[in-house]
Amino acid sequence: MKVINTELQGLCIIKPDIFEDERGYFFESFNLRKFKEMGISIDFLQDNQSKSAYGVIRGLHYQLNPHAQTKLIRVLEGVIYDVAVDIRTDSPTYGKWFGIELSSQNKDQLLIPGGFAHGFSVLSESAAILYKCDNYYHPLSERGIIYNDPLLQINWKIPAENIIVSAKDSVLPSFEIAEKNFIFAT
Repeated sequence: MKVINTELQGLCIIKPDIFEDERGYFFESFNLRKFKEMGISIDFLQDNQSKSAYGVIRGLHYQLNPHAQTKLIRVLEGVIYDVAVDIRTDSPTYGKWFGIELSSQNKDQLLIPGGFAHGFSVLSESAAILYKCDNYYHPLSERGIIYNDPLLQINWKIPAENIIVSAKDSVLPSFEIAEKNFIFAT
């Protein structure tokens, strides 16, 4: 396993060691000991799985402290464009976002710490996503930012006429007014 740090501190790509032969492949998607050896010490408590059709955008979601969630995102089937937005006050990258294609082919994963809003768009006919969380879902702490915020200018890689967004996600507040309670810690 290999960790690649992004320009947003704490946000990193996990590249597993994949063993392939004529029978198929094998890889460890999570190994607590190896994660700790790489400097990632997280106790995951919950796994979530979703499946979505082409053009779906889910997000941008997060939970306020003290119920913030670190997420480890991976794709079981298909291709997504995964996005994380830094919402930590005083962070040198506050308001910046990072996007990466995750797929069942490349098997890469994105580790998103608390203090980031998260979303993804589905680039394939459908996509199944599995993500681990280090905190339980807490409905009263759930918040979000509108996916098409003009300040963020996220390119979701989906033509506007093909975008599918839930009613709930289509009325989320802008980045500027969304409630956030994260402080950047060095």
